[in-house]
Amino acid sequence: MNEPKDIRAAAAAAKESSYILAAQSDQARNAALENIIDSLRANKDAIIAANEKDLDAAERGGLPAPIVKRLRFDSGKIDEVIAGICDLIKLPSPLGKTIAMRELDEGLTLEQVTCPIGVIGVIFESRPDALVQIASLCIKSGNCAVLKGGSEAAHTNRILFEKIHAAGLAAGLPRGFLTLAESREEISGLLQCHESIDLIIPRGSNEFVKYIMDNSDIPVMGHADGVCHVYVDADADIEKAVPIVRDSKVQYAAACNAAETVLVHRNIADRLLPPLGAELRQRGVAVRGTDEVRNLLPDAEAASDADWRTEYLDLILSIRIVESADEAIRHINAYGSHHTDCIVTESDEAAETFTRLVDSAGVYRNCSTRFADGFRYGLGAEVGISTGKLHARGPVGLDGLTTYKYKLTGSGHIVDDYASGKKSFHFKELKPDIAYLTHGFSG
Repeated sequence: MNEPKDIRAAAAAAKESSYILAAQSDQARNAALENIIDSLRANKDAIIAANEKDLDAAERGGLPAPIVKRLRFDSGKIDEVIAGICDLIKLPSPLGKTIAMRELDEGLTLEQVTCPIGVIGVIFESRPDALVQIASLCIKSGNCAVLKGGSEAAHTNRILFEKIHAAGLAAGLPRGFLTLAESREEISGLLQCHESIDLIIPRGSNEFVKYIMDNSDIPVMGHADGVCHVYVDADADIEKAVPIVRDSKVQYAAACNAAETVLVHRNIADRLLPPLGAELRQRGVAVRGTDEVRNLLPDAEAASDADWRTEYLDLILSIRIVESADEAIRHINAYGSHHTDCIVTESDEAAETFTRLVDSAGVYRNCSTRFADGFRYGLGAEVGISTGKLHARGPVGLDGLTTYKYKLTGSGHIVDDYASGKKSFHFKELKPDIAYLTHGFSG
């Protein structure tokens, strides 16, 4: 492990670099992303070798299987992140867009224009692909990034950082566009860099996010637990419901958008649970349920109250029978993490009630919770999924990494003329034309 760096100095350097990066063109940022693709391809064997060191250490240390699965960064994963960067390059720049334009008085025009946040600190779990996605999104959105990944992925994170940083410098990005913190001690220092870091995005448990919030004055956008639900309504199509539940749980059980609880309307339980139980059993899913569920699925274990709040990140699923959609909604709002929840129903009325009343970042009808993903939303991957309600919510892609500034243009206007009554405002909404859509941020 490298010696802890002076994280305050590194964050200050990132802050200085952020002004340069924000002013660079989209073409320059895309050129850096192209260089990163070339570097990942050229160094694939070395990256996989570094990842093998992390995997060996994880297995020797007895880390849980879901963590080991997240940690793996093989040839297929590298190809996936390269494909993600290719898609990101094709996206239009999120910067320099006029959100609103208003004439305050003749010759006095106000514009609300998108711009980068500045320096973003991201503390993320043991997923090397997250480092690539976060770094790429920050480059495309004109933000500098200070990254701290899980220690389990130390070797992989280090080589990925080195290759990405070198590729960015070769394309003309400022030196401080990307910083890697590697020691646990650096997290404490990072949290104190309120003069340099504009936003922290922690990815982890609710307890971890709360710790970050309690120990820093920097604004925090939390990516917390994913206790996601599928509610199968009385009017559900069972031929849709079974594959939706299966995919939500099994397609990648270690993801934060995997379903952890299934709620089943009583009127459909005896028709749904036997085929669903058989499907889950075939896929190796352990079911935990109430006594009513266990009467229909004898192989199920007894569920405790703690199960309804648990993010398993594994092939475990809790199932509960409910009397109504209202009871399902109350359960989700009480026990869920406000991440992503789905109703399976053919009733428009039930779907409308569910999507209106469930207080989650993603509320779905008749589709897998696994769609909760920046790449699948067409956002150019994500730095995380925000379960909060301020600034950004749900998968945080390019737009979620921008803020805005107000630009006011006059011709010698002064406030005293308006305070004295010599002049008066005549607010008039204007429609931005194409000339206002590229303020120099997008090149």
